[in-house]
Amino acid sequence: MNGFDWAALLKAGVQGAGLRPAQFWALTPYELSVMLGVDGAEAPLTRARLMELDALYGGRDDGCV
Repeated sequence: MNGFDWAALLKAGVQGAGLRPAQFWALTPYELSVMLGVDGAEAPLTRARLMELDALYGGRDDGCV
């Protein structure tokens, strides 16, 4: 036994992160932890968060990019 709960990790990757099984198995444990936002790693930017940022800062005419 290696200490990984593979069933729970697969469920989190496939159902939680929307990965296909082949994508899940191609990840390293660190990459998966980053995607899931565990171990102090930030989760990737979601579409909802992008929309929030766009509402706050998008479409500005002050020369900022």
